[in-house]
Amino acid sequence: MKMKEEKSVQKSSSTRLVRMIVISLLAALSLVLFFISFPLPLLPPYLKVDFSDVPALIAGLIFSPLAGIIVVLLKNAIYFIATGATDPAGVLANFIAGSVFIFPVAYLYHRYSGIKSIIYGLVIGTFIMTIVMSVLNYFFILPAYALLMNLEMTTTIKLATVMGGVLPFNLIKGIIVGLLFSLLFLKMKEWIEQKRTELAS
Repeated sequence: MKMKEEKSVQKSSSTRLVRMIVISLLAALSLVLFFISFPLPLLPPYLKVDFSDVPALIAGLIFSPLAGIIVVLLKNAIYFIATGATDPAGVLANFIAGSVFIFPVAYLYHRYSGIKSIIYGLVIGTFIMTIVMSVLNYFFILPAYALLMNLEMTTTIKLATVMGGVLPFNLIKGIIVGLLFSLLFLKMKEWIEQKRTELAS
């Protein structure tokens, strides 16, 4: 009986270690993808689409919604340190956007499984990300940038920036990343399910 308990403890410890390694590797991949970005036509050039949320989504599906958020956190923490902490508002915004986008996808998948839950989660995540980032930019992020750079930020400028840049950008980004991940999920579904079973807590 004691031997069985020891083996169970060893297996649990080994599984936790593997989970930590996989999450760390996905965070590293997310950071690499974060540096590969491109602007969207007709939108401000500083708003760039990247696919760094894809590894976080994979972590969220294999482990839990929290694991996906941890990948986003690690990515932004490493980026924050690597860039010399020159853009704290942008890093915080990216963390919030990634978290609210990933959470509903991972949550619905763990509750219902299947491609339908992924699609519903991506639609809900895109909608929430678009609304949350629009509100945060209007009330907090844009004023923070204005304060840091000593710029004038009137209500008209904030509204124009949100409606003409932030809102359509997050909507389009969610659609692009969502389409890519839906196709990727169809290719990786069996592997994700296998790892989900193997690395279950």
